[in-house]
Amino acid sequence: MPPSIGLTLYNLGQRRDPWTDVPRPSRPAGRLAWLHAPTLEASRTLLALARRLVEDDGIPVLLTCPADLPPRDGVIVQPPPSDTPVEVREFLDHWKPEIAIFSQGELRPAMLSKAAERKIPLLMVDARAPSLPHGRDGWFPGLMRTALSGFRHISALDEASARAFRKAGAAISAVAVTGRMEEESAALPCLEAERAALARLLAARPVWFAASLPEAEEAAVLAAHRMGLQQAHRLLLILMPDDPARAEALAARIEADEGWAVALRSRDVEFDPETEVFIVDNPAEYGLWYRLSPVTFLGGSLIGPGALRDPQEAAALGSAILHGPHHGRFTPFFARLIAARAARPVIRPDQLGDALGEVLALDRTARLAQAAWAVATDGAEVTEATVDRIRRLMDGED
Repeated sequence: MPPSIGLTLYNLGQRRDPWTDVPRPSRPAGRLAWLHAPTLEASRTLLALARRLVEDDGIPVLLTCPADLPPRDGVIVQPPPSDTPVEVREFLDHWKPEIAIFSQGELRPAMLSKAAERKIPLLMVDARAPSLPHGRDGWFPGLMRTALSGFRHISALDEASARAFRKAGAAISAVAVTGRMEEESAALPCLEAERAALARLLAARPVWFAASLPEAEEAAVLAAHRMGLQQAHRLLLILMPDDPARAEALAARIEADEGWAVALRSRDVEFDPETEVFIVDNPAEYGLWYRLSPVTFLGGSLIGPGALRDPQEAAALGSAILHGPHHGRFTPFFARLIAARAARPVIRPDQLGDALGEVLALDRTARLAQAAWAVATDGAEVTEATVDRIRRLMDGED
């Protein structure tokens, strides 16, 4: 990467980040691919890519991300180093990656410069728009062009993204519109024997699931369920409180005060044909209830600070999604659902019953569920092409 005045000024002005004091584990023997996710959202696609490299090719992966990520087999998760020449040199000396894959568009100029000096192939995936850390895009003359010059390939989400990278100085031949990579599967597990047994109990009953429901939204959900019963008199509500410790008190209250026919799973009582509300309280069973419920309402999205469960969980398991206007930390995926008309939004609590009635129609349920599943699982071809490119570059091919 050719030096520039901007890079020199940038390096002089950088400071060590506090999280770089985290100890580094030993480098695994042999090959190593380095993936960098600038955000939690970006980590979803890179974790799917890491899984392919680990499982299909046996290549260990170092994944850096400033957000806390759960451990994955074959993947070393670390915070990124500060983007200073000293920190970057120590990082590269320790890990010696054969390839570096960046995401979305974050450019770390010191890192990219040192990686280019060591002839480490650089890729950018899910590229949206180039940016420098801490919003310093206009502070250093020529810096962004210098940072982009080292990338062998930039996979842009769309033509507008591709134009942004070309305008910022990326080589025209390096930029291609490929679309989005697939994200790590959000499909939660369940015991198939138990799912089959409960499905037989349900028979042809219509079912909907209120997932991680906060106390503030209980009245709206129960009112919607009462309206739904007028349309489908055998309708069953499966309700998981946001705090499992509230399950017993909730069951007792709505049964005594509101006259609901309630069953509580923690008492080892299964629902019967008369049960109207089935309250469940084991967070490990979300995968079971998504599979059994054609419709899921995401608690926290209607009145609370935002959805308390990842909408991809329901989408990946074929459950049509009802949600309120508050998306919380899942805003990017909700935006994709809304753009694809793959979920039914509800603005006010008193609209939930009408929305439920719409979604319970079988053709509507199937269309929403299929559209949401498509959003949750798209990008497999792009990921496959990226894996092939990584293999070629690690084997010394262009």
